[in-house]
Amino acid sequence: MNRKVLSAAFPVTVPVLMGYLAIGMAFGFMLQGIGYDAIWAFFMSLTIYAGSGQYLGVDLLATCATLGTIAVMTLLINFRHLVYGLSLLEKFRGMGLRKVYMMFSLTDETYALLSSVEAPPDVEPRDFYFAIALLNHFYWIAGSVIGAVAGAILPIDTKGIDFAMTALFIVIAVEQWTSYSDHLPAILGAVFTLVSLTLVGADNMLLPALCAIVLALLFLRKHLEQKENHAHTEEKGEPPC
Repeated sequence: MNRKVLSAAFPVTVPVLMGYLAIGMAFGFMLQGIGYDAIWAFFMSLTIYAGSGQYLGVDLLATCATLGTIAVMTLLINFRHLVYGLSLLEKFRGMGLRKVYMMFSLTDETYALLSSVEAPPDVEPRDFYFAIALLNHFYWIAGSVIGAVAGAILPIDTKGIDFAMTALFIVIAVEQWTSYSDHLPAILGAVFTLVSLTLVGADNMLLPALCAIVLALLFLRKHLEQKENHAHTEEKGEPPC
């Protein structure tokens, strides 16, 4: 990867840099608070690389949860990544071995960037997407390690600090809402989530809500694609086909 690709990708990832340093440090503080130092923060962020999953991991480690519990909880909280991967198959096509890393590194924030940005004309798109994923991963590792080191030096009360992840999700949701003219997918997501929360409760809502959202989007796929193509045609000033 050359400097030109990194120079093109870096400005796009600056918002994620700011967010990952903050929530990564929060994770490092929390991990240090239960007795795990910066080495653990580094390797967890390097190999697991799942913000909400790592936040959950702190609680699971603190309560000495069984491997079975950890596996089930991780699957439930990260189930949405199956949907992310399916929607980016075309962008990952032809990336060779890098495709494996792209699937691994597909966090919420990276997905938001990859699904909305386009590579500059003079930059190979696949190199551009790979650079975005790589930079975001580096930011998360750096934030986690900084937080763990700071937590070992400074007496910090970590109560409530995990809200940093929720705050970042809200920022991403607002940015996505303002970036797209069609808000139907977001509205469907909110409606099905609230229905699932009402019917099965907070502890069991995630999987039913995600399944309902996926089915609804598959059913409306042709309609959504037609609206998107029509919007692109109007932006270019061309008459619709």
